Amino acid sequence: MVGIILASHGEFATGVLQSASMIFGEQENVAAVTLMPSEGPEDVKRKMEEAISSFDNQDEVLFLVDLWGGTPFNQASSLLEGHKDNWAIVAGMNLPMIIESYASRFSMESAHDIAKHVLATAKEGVKVMPEELEPAVVETAASETVNAGRPGKLEYVLARIDSRLLHGQVATAWTKTTGPTRIIVVSDAVAKDELRKKLIEQAAPPGVKAHVVPIDHMIKLAKDEDHFGGQKALLLFETPQDVLKAVQGGVPLSTVNVGSMAHSTGKVQPNKVLAFDQNDIDTFKELKDSGISFDVRKVPNDSKGNMEEILKKAQEEINKH
Repeated sequence: MVGIILASHGEFATGVLQSASMIFGEQENVAAVTLMPSEGPEDVKRKMEEAISSFDNQDEVLFLVDLWGGTPFNQASSLLEGHKDNWAIVAGMNLPMIIESYASRFSMESAHDIAKHVLATAKEGVKVMPEELEPAVVETAASETVNAGRPGKLEYVLARIDSRLLHGQVATAWTKTTGPTRIIVVSDAVAKDELRKKLIEQAAPPGVKAHVVPIDHMIKLAKDEDHFGGQKALLLFETPQDVLKAVQGGVPLSTVNVGSMAHSTGKVQPNKVLAFDQNDIDTFKELKDSGISFDVRKVPNDSKGNMEEILKKAQEEINKH
């Protein structure tokens, strides 16, 4: 696996490392190197060398640095001199760049390949609001082809229960690992809320369209064989009850990722991210009886939780009350 060094003036590298971990999960062979006010170039170089020595694979190293021409960049460049065939540096470090680098390590074994690949994501991650301040972008033939309606049904790359719906972990980690062309929030409640709809549509990652539809409309989309050829859908549900309605209506799901269910009055919380009431437990049992399996993970790198054990613990806590 390619080793990654995040390097910056001050604590920026440390902070962005923590942010990326919150979104994509903890990573191996990644280190933050900081240049503090009391330190000089040799201190940064020493920290970089120590970080590299801790990596499993020291032949492939990618430096993500804050500023082209700054001290972290210059010290990385000096180390790069003897490794130009394998190591690489990308300046202008931002969070989309880091997350894309993490995701790329699953399929790319070369620092050079990752360095070339992350440039587009880093640039696309820079946007502005109000939208009218954004420079006009000419649609390419490729993007038109991706979203063109062709005969065929939707392909489902992920169905996820997440009370936060479209947020960082979904827009980056899950999108990168599943490759959808569309993110569809399936919710009667959200479909009626114009503000939430707009925020979700604006939060779509580059190259992916986001939609909010009521459950009955999702059922119609699932049965449409004329307009969605080549389209890959990532479905987001707020509640297991919405999933059950969709499945009963004919949305062909076999596995549901259970990522987050917020705590509220009357619910028990058997782990840090999932909270249940009796209706939730009963609904999951109905989903299981209908042939649905459960993938309990916040992010792709997490180990899978045991849904039966989680539900059993939740039931026991409810029974105590």
